[in-house]
Amino acid sequence: MAAKKIVSDRINKKGYFFIIPFVLVYLLFNFWPTIYTFILSIGNLKGFGKLKIIGFGNFVRLVQDKYFWGSVLNTFIIWGINFLPQLGIALLLAVWFTDVKLRLKGTGLFRAIFYMPNLLTAASVALLFKSLFGYPVGPVNQLLLGFGLVEKAYQFDRNGWALRGIIAFIQWWMWCGQTLILLMAGITSISPSLYESATIDGANDWQCTWKITVPLLRPIMFFLLITSMVGGMQMFDIPFLLTDMRGGVNFMCRTMAVYMYNIGFQGTNQYSYAAAIAIGMFIITVVLSRVINWLTSEHSRVKHVVEEAK
Repeated sequence: MAAKKIVSDRINKKGYFFIIPFVLVYLLFNFWPTIYTFILSIGNLKGFGKLKIIGFGNFVRLVQDKYFWGSVLNTFIIWGINFLPQLGIALLLAVWFTDVKLRLKGTGLFRAIFYMPNLLTAASVALLFKSLFGYPVGPVNQLLLGFGLVEKAYQFDRNGWALRGIIAFIQWWMWCGQTLILLMAGITSISPSLYESATIDGANDWQCTWKITVPLLRPIMFFLLITSMVGGMQMFDIPFLLTDMRGGVNFMCRTMAVYMYNIGFQGTNQYSYAAAIAIGMFIITVVLSRVINWLTSEHSRVKHVVEEAK
């Protein structure tokens, strides 16, 4: 027994050798940059000067910075306009594609088509849509003029809400396919016997969807909400390239990440304050994730208590 235990320990210790590359890469490209970002945030580094620790002055400035809170609002507006239709449309399509009564053919092809935009880089997509909505000879303007919907070419980049809508549409177009595939995977994992029992009891398709499919998909929708929110808080490429790199008219499309870039790498090169903005983004994301998690857990707990009371 002792000999077997020694051999087992040796085998287990060999496993550490294989994780060394991952640990080194993580420490070098994830852990250390995070620590250094915090060090920068409590300093006063501008341009190529020397870092001087000044305490939490940058965070005091951040709390009082109306432009930062404006970028927070912009980020939430664009993300909300994108995520809600994304989840709703993807859910409807997922229910439609997986309906055993319809038995649609070619669902694999549809999934591939919907997922394809997700394979494109955000930078190339932003430049593509910038040319589509270009003034005055962009294809969208040509269509509007051709159908007589407008009298002259429309300058989309002069309307903040139009730009917000375009950015949200691009985000929806790129990520709806992934949301659709995850929801379809969740629906196909639901036991068909549940739908058969509900149908025998007289439930229609809408009741089956609302009473069976949606509740059982709640964990997946929670996952989609968290991942979409985390990605939305880091929104940078599309609003940066689609606008004038500063958020467009009245800075209505300047997200937190774009504002951080403007502060850190354009103009005065305030690296320390940009690092404080990055820490602020991180704190907002963590707090929102915890709040969503708490609300979901609390809802499940209350529902469980109500069911037990019955």
